Order: sequence, then structure tokens, then C-alpha cells
Amino acid sequence: MNIYEITRSKIIDAVSLLAKKHDWQSANFDSIVVEIPSDVAHGDVASNAPMVLARPAKKNPKDIANLIIEELKKDNFFKSLELAGPGFINITLKTDNWHKEIYSILENGFNYGKSNLGHGKKVNLEFASPNPTGPMHIGHARGAIYGDVLASLYEYSGYEVFREYYVNDAGVQIDNLVKSCYLRYSELCGIQIGEFPKDCYPGEYLIEAAKELKLKYANTLLNIEEDKWRNIIREFALSYMMAMIKADLELLGVKHDLFFYESTLHKENKIAQVVDYLKDRGLIYKGTLEAPKGKTTKDWDHREQLLFRSTQFGDDIDRPLQKSDGSWTYFAADIAYLQNKLSRKYDDLILVLGADHIGYQNRMYAACRALNNDQLILHIKLCQMVIYLKNGEPFKMSKRAGNFETVKDVIEIVGKDIVRFMMLTLKSDSIIEFDLAKVQELSKDNPVFYVQYAYARAHSVLEQAASVLSVDFDLDQVNLNLLENQSELDLIRYLAYWPRQVKLAVLHQEPHRINLYLINLATKFHALWSKGKDQKDLRFILPDNLELTRARLTLLRAMITIIGNGLRLIGVTPIQKM
Repeated sequence: MNIYEITRSKIIDAVSLLAKKHDWQSANFDSIVVEIPSDVAHGDVASNAPMVLARPAKKNPKDIANLIIEELKKDNFFKSLELAGPGFINITLKTDNWHKEIYSILENGFNYGKSNLGHGKKVNLEFASPNPTGPMHIGHARGAIYGDVLASLYEYSGYEVFREYYVNDAGVQIDNLVKSCYLRYSELCGIQIGEFPKDCYPGEYLIEAAKELKLKYANTLLNIEEDKWRNIIREFALSYMMAMIKADLELLGVKHDLFFYESTLHKENKIAQVVDYLKDRGLIYKGTLEAPKGKTTKDWDHREQLLFRSTQFGDDIDRPLQKSDGSWTYFAADIAYLQNKLSRKYDDLILVLGADHIGYQNRMYAACRALNNDQLILHIKLCQMVIYLKNGEPFKMSKRAGNFETVKDVIEIVGKDIVRFMMLTLKSDSIIEFDLAKVQELSKDNPVFYVQYAYARAHSVLEQAASVLSVDFDLDQVNLNLLENQSELDLIRYLAYWPRQVKLAVLHQEPHRINLYLINLATKFHALWSKGKDQKDLRFILPDNLELTRARLTLLRAMITIIGNGLRLIGVTPIQKM
């Protein structure tokens, strides 16, 4: 166990004894946490145990804190325990406990922080599913990277993860893609097509697609029935677009286990089947919906529709399943797809959507509840939009307008690692700015550079030590008790917090916590290194004190291990030299 887990375990043991002794029947220990306090001058760690127990114990939190402190004082693991605020406990551990954590980091390497939190539970994670109407633009990268890193964190924490991409290859947008491709093909065949229709895709990538189409079929598609050329171009265009998207995902370092095509649901009659299933349960009816807010009666079609009783499961309104022409709605197909995933017997379903799907959440929650009787909860994570800054100005992107910056273009400029890191610097539901100029700066204002520089700088110190000194790194020969400076101890405490940070990132489904941790860790290291410039006794290499040098270089190795672990988990390659 990690030092924070050990500390929490000792607190749980103490409060368990007290609960039994004082008959605190409804005490729940799950909410008891051990955290780094906001001001480390108050102690190494802080616990909320007295606040958690106050209600079931029907006592003042301060009184409970005093009882816990007296119990914990019996354990020589603790150096000091103090009551803080309305009922928290500030704890200082004996310093050698922190030094032991350095040994643990170096002995476990990449496995330090790895856990069996998931106990092998099977998780289906659907993410990065832009419509197959063109290459991925830089805005799509956010959901792709979020999902990919979340999957890695889950696997690192003992879950079995299945990564899935849902290909929307049915519906109006595909019809428009086929039409767009045919127009570009006709143009190459010498036909004047006039002004490009507004519902089509004018991007340059379709001209390239049309060139391949013409190379394969020459002018023959102009002389066959529309139904035939539509089927030929549909198959060609989808294959071409998905090949582009898969290439973009590969450039990003994003992998999927399955590309599930919506068209299979239509071909195999799965939508009608799931509708019949819901009908049998009395969850489908024919009715008329009221006009949405902001629409007048004249603007709204009050026709009778086939509706799903989603309000029965917490949605705002019941949802239509068929269009006026009798074809299925996107939501009907989504229900059938959800049924397919449920039939595969996962323990958890996670769906990553773009911010434009914010209104889609409630109906999907309702569908999941209806299909599996609340036995499994669907988790939906929204990724907010990316504001792409080019030359300091927002660059508006639209596939329909043919105006966007592709993932491929951006990676060619800045590289995969910068894109991956920057897309995780904020919580997924916060709008993020991707400033093309800023991410290339070699400054502390660029978080990617700042973290990578900490890793490279630490390696540089080790290389310098190896070239000017003969330093033995055998852990049995290193006296870590010499690491007594508060800045050193602060760094050690934060290194030891890594397993806790990984756990929180998984429990809250927030991969950005890893990036923030790495930035904070880099800040602590750079601050310690800078102090050494002014205070010679704080330098990592002390030619006149090899024993202390060994201890400090060992600390550096532990920091290199943790930064390397964090970067690899988010799919970024650590850089040893910059």
C-alpha cells in the first residue's frame, strides 16, 4: 500500500475501534479521506474523519477529533497530530516513512500507482466517433484523446476495457457525402456543376477522393442509373473517409478495438426489433408532441408520431422514433446500438460525446434504464469545444463550409505529444484554447515544455553527476535520511501522492488530473533546482558530500520515474534531452 493508503487505513482502524466502543451504529467510513493539506506547514497530511463521523456519532467534530488523536498517538508511525479548523486532523508522519516511499517508487517503476481498483470489471468505452464525411479536424482530437487516456487509466487500475468507435454511416449526412463526391467526380469528367449546393461538402479532400474515383471508373459512372452509381460511390466514399479517419487516429496514437457501423443495425433489422421489444413493455405509443419552446404553432408539425416514453425514465419529453417518411430517427438507431452493447454483458458503459450533443444525454440515460431495468448505469462524458487560435485569432471550423484545420496538419506542425498533452490540460466540460503559437514556445507558460523540461533537466543532472563523480546508486548504500530540507520533503510527499491521483482520475473519469499533477510536480522540482542556484548546500551535486549527493540523485531518479509514468499513461513520450 501507498503511504497515504497506509495512513488512511490506520485512521479507519482507529475510528472502527471508537465506533464499536461508543456504539456509532450508522458510521460510514467510505467518505473518510487523507489528503495533502493546502498549507504543508500544518502537517504532511490532513483527514476529514471527525467531520464524517460527527452526524452518526451525534457529537461535535472537535470532540471526535480529540478521541481519534488519542487513539492514533499509540502508533509510532505518527510524529504529531493536531486538531484543525472545525474538525479536521493535521498529521505529521515520521520522516523515514516518506523516505521509504522513494524505495517503493524505484523498486516498482511503472507499476507504482498501478492497482486492482477495477477487479477485472469489463468496461465498454465509446469515443471519438466523428461522422465519416471527412478527415478529423483539431476539434475532434479532444474527445479522441480524452477517451484514449481514460481507457489507459482504467486498464492501469485493473479494468478490462473495450474501445469502440460508432460509425454513423446511415442517414442524410451520408447521402450528402455521396452527392458531393459525385459532383466532384462529374467536374473532373468535364461537366460544369455550377455553384456547389449548400447541403454538400466542398472541402479539398473530396476533390482528392474524386480523383481516385475517376482513376478507378473513368467516366463510366456518368452513364449508369442513379441507384447504381449511388451505391458504388457510397461504398467508395465511406471506405475512403474511414481510411482517412483511421490514419488521423493513428497519428494521434489513438486505438480502437471495434468500428461498429450503424448500417448493420438497419440491414439486420435490429432497430425494428428493439422497438418491438419496447412496445411489448408498453414504452412505445403513437402521439403528438407539443411545439418546443421558441417555435410557433405554424412552424411545428403536429402530426402523430411513434414515440418512446422517455419521460418515464427522467427525460424532459418523449422522443420520436420515426420520421415523416417512415424511416427511423437517429435516436431509434442509437437505442438499437445501446441494446447491442448491453447484450455483450459489460459491467460499465461509458459514452464520450462532443458538446453539441449536450441535449442528447437525458434521452440516452432514459433508453439505457428502459432496456436494462436500471441494472447498469450509462456514463456520458461531454467534451467541450476547442477554440483553435491561429496567429492569435480564433479559427472557425466547419466541414460543411470546407474550412477547418485537420489533425494531420496540426500534428505535422507541433507533433502528436503536444496535441495530446494540451487537450488534457482542463476538465473535459471546460472550453479549451489551443494556441498554435503558444504550444511551440520554450517557456514555463507552455505546460508541455515545462513538464518535459523537468524530465530532461533531471536527466541532465544525473549525466553531469556520472561525468564528474563516481556515484553509487545501490539503494542499500543510500542514506535517504539525509533528505531533511522542507523543499525535498515537499517533493517526496507529492511523488508519493501519484497513486492517489491516478485513483481520483479514474473514479471521477477526469484524465486532466494527471496533467495537472505533472505540472505541479514539475513546478516543485524547478523550484528546488532554482534554490540550489542561490544556496549551494541545496544543490543536487555536492562534490564534498558524496553521501548527500547520492541521496539527492536517488530522489531525482524517483521523480524521473513518476514523470515518465505520467507521460506514458497519457500517451506522451518523455524526452531526456531538450
